[in-house]
Amino acid sequence: MSSVLVLRLAGPLQSWGASSRFVRRTTESAPTKSGVIGLLAAAAGLERGNDQALTPLAALRFGVRIDQPGTRIRDFHTAHHAVSGKSMPLTERFYLADAVFVAALEGEHTLLTQSHAALQNPVYAPFLGRRSCPPAEQLELGLYEDAELESVLAQVPWQASAWYRRQHRHQAEKGLTVLREAAPAEHTGADTLRDQPLSFTPAHRRHALRTVVTTTVPLPGLPAGIPAHDPFDALEDERS
Repeated sequence: MSSVLVLRLAGPLQSWGASSRFVRRTTESAPTKSGVIGLLAAAAGLERGNDQALTPLAALRFGVRIDQPGTRIRDFHTAHHAVSGKSMPLTERFYLADAVFVAALEGEHTLLTQSHAALQNPVYAPFLGRRSCPPAEQLELGLYEDAELESVLAQVPWQASAWYRRQHRHQAEKGLTVLREAAPAEHTGADTLRDQPLSFTPAHRRHALRTVVTTTVPLPGLPAGIPAHDPFDALEDERS
């Protein structure tokens, strides 16, 4: 059975583009596979043109759980050419603010062990989709041996911020949304997203379509050390 590496993707800003064109740089509502694989490749010190080393990482089965969806915001960027000093076209860029995701990658144990170690001592600093979006806390949540993607995403404790948990304490009724790749023998309707990385070569980046299955899992428990009861809930109830 495969192992599963779990990441917590949280920060002030995130941006996970899958279909950006020209001066409009959009973001998906959840981390893309290409973005997370790129994060692992950077941590391991892989060069962008090393497609041979990228292949086993890209073959990992990917899934993400939306623990805190965040807010989509828009920003405008200006830049000047480094040599000529001329103004570059104004770009419109989108971000997710205050979002928290649990990402999981399923595959061969040795490869995931190496990726886990690389995240703890990265060669290149990790970022959440763009270099301007550093992670707020420790990325790795652990490596689960002899595990499956679906079961791990259902059991990892809820990673949302304390303020979000207070405001959404009835979330248990709805559960958490999971976006994952279909299992090899699974036959189900799915969407497609062009974020399966084939090459990160700067001059010719290439991505293929992959299937995305949307499911819901019951709300897991809270992370260790975080009480389920919040004393400020009583104050909020009095004010309401």
